[in-house]
Amino acid sequence: MMKIGRVLHLTSSKKAVIKAERIPKIGEIVLDEKKRQIGTVFDIFGPTVSPYVEVEVKVKDPQKIVNSVLYVSHLSKRETRSRRE
Repeated sequence: MMKIGRVLHLTSSKKAVIKAERIPKIGEIVLDEKKRQIGTVFDIFGPTVSPYVEVEVKVKDPQKIVNSVLYVSHLSKRETRSRRE
């Protein structure tokens, strides 16, 4: 697991905005500290020296992840799907 950063807030469309410490790839799986799947990387934006990451959240109560640190799994969605089959 690689640390992305801390969740700053949620957008009106329920996407989490993270101040990035490290830049993940779009589509990578995002996990919390207990390795539970939170969602996927949706977008990376902002200045290149200090970017933000937008995560498409797939948990029931997304407000609970505000201020928590999120991580990225090194497995892509495609690799995870193929492992399940």
